[in-house]
Amino acid sequence: MKLLIGVSGASGGAYAVALLKEAVRLGCEVHAVFSRWGAEVLRLECGHGPEDFPDVRLYDPDDMSAPPASGSTLYDGMVILPCSMHTLACAAHGMSFNLLQRAAGVMLKEKRPLVLVPRETPLSIVHLENMLALARAGALILPASPAFYHKPRDLDALINQVAGKVLNALGLEQNLFPAWSAPEERTPGHACRGREKAAE
Repeated sequence: MKLLIGVSGASGGAYAVALLKEAVRLGCEVHAVFSRWGAEVLRLECGHGPEDFPDVRLYDPDDMSAPPASGSTLYDGMVILPCSMHTLACAAHGMSFNLLQRAAGVMLKEKRPLVLVPRETPLSIVHLENMLALARAGALILPASPAFYHKPRDLDALINQVAGKVLNALGLEQNLFPAWSAPEERTPGHACRGREKAAE
């Protein structure tokens, strides 16, 4: 898979690190665009910079002539993680102030997979309406909401679950977290019966 990963200036750079590393490990051809603040936040939160990913093809966020700016560049999918509310708003309204935003617009117009991973909370009605507009345009909104069914023992397990969820959304198998499987002792209706008994 030829994958384009965008990193914008929201908190949550650790998710991007996990995704970049796993996508490379899976054998994807990984290209990336870090916005200026995306690179800065990554350094502040994780101590990493774009240059720390030698197996990733990097593009200057100000180079609007780079391959991701054109629909003739065939990417199998694009992820923006983390996705700031500014980047999300630009994508929702067709605005392109940098290569990252332009690439998102290209994916939408070409009807190719676009996964946006917002991390903001709480969400205003403006944020929600922008997400709805993007969902209607064909993007997948995948909030950075880690699960707990796999009983994470540390922060890395929570981070990896979100990165793995993104890869699953692109149709990729991953080993960052296990697929859901119900406990053997649980039977259909078990939880409901438990609630009914408690109510008695």
